[in-house]
Amino acid sequence: MSETLQVDAGDALLEVRIDGDVARPWLILSNSLAADMTMWTSQVAELSRHRRLVRYDTRGHGGSSAPPGPYDFDRLVGDVVAILDRLDIAQTDIVGLSLGGMTALGLGLSHPKRIAKLVCCDARAEFPPAAIAGWDQRILAVAAGGVAAIVEETLARWFTPTTFDERPGIIDSARAMMLRTSTEGYLGCVSALKTLDYRRHLPQLRVPTLYLVGDQDGGAPPDVMREMAGATPNAEFAILPAAAHIANREAPEAFNAAVLGFLAAPDLSS
Repeated sequence: MSETLQVDAGDALLEVRIDGDVARPWLILSNSLAADMTMWTSQVAELSRHRRLVRYDTRGHGGSSAPPGPYDFDRLVGDVVAILDRLDIAQTDIVGLSLGGMTALGLGLSHPKRIAKLVCCDARAEFPPAAIAGWDQRILAVAAGGVAAIVEETLARWFTPTTFDERPGIIDSARAMMLRTSTEGYLGCVSALKTLDYRRHLPQLRVPTLYLVGDQDGGAPPDVMREMAGATPNAEFAILPAAAHIANREAPEAFNAAVLGFLAAPDLSS
């Protein structure tokens, strides 16, 4: 059973897709910067066998509208809450990657009763000054030339050289997805990234959490995510082999198995 709808989040209309049987527990997926819900193509069939799956396009991305920025994580978290309220979802599991992983952390911290289990993939909880300087450079490039100006350098961070050589279809689909991202949406979400400040709050995160990362991710390195897991009470940590930043596309079988295994396991934290 599938359904597509738009959810009114106040200043934005969010494109939402639902897949899976109505009797199954809810699971929402939150996408990366410069991506949309199609980044989860390799997850839909398997995850929707076990969950009623909700995908959405972050504001300014895909089929969602792009209100004027800047955005912040309170707004991005509020968008997910608007979706949950519109669908009458009292509680859900959530999987987010990169920007989506940070949004998931924000939900777990500010709305813990709405989140049963949380999977944070290839994401940071704060950015060091050097990384923020890098975002400033990308802001200038995108403001001048649109998202197309940073596509190729971003793809080089997203995927391993092996994927470029052996699975060019993944690269081509990711490139097309990025080019569907509006300039306003990209810049608005980068503004949120520059203010990211969840690391100091992780000791207060009580939602059962799995931190999941590609072994070759340079944007959210394994050591950084291992430290985040260590700061989070009762968190789990796992590394996916032969994968960089968009690990769900490069290692889909291992990704799906890790997510479903975590979601199915009993909660022993209480």
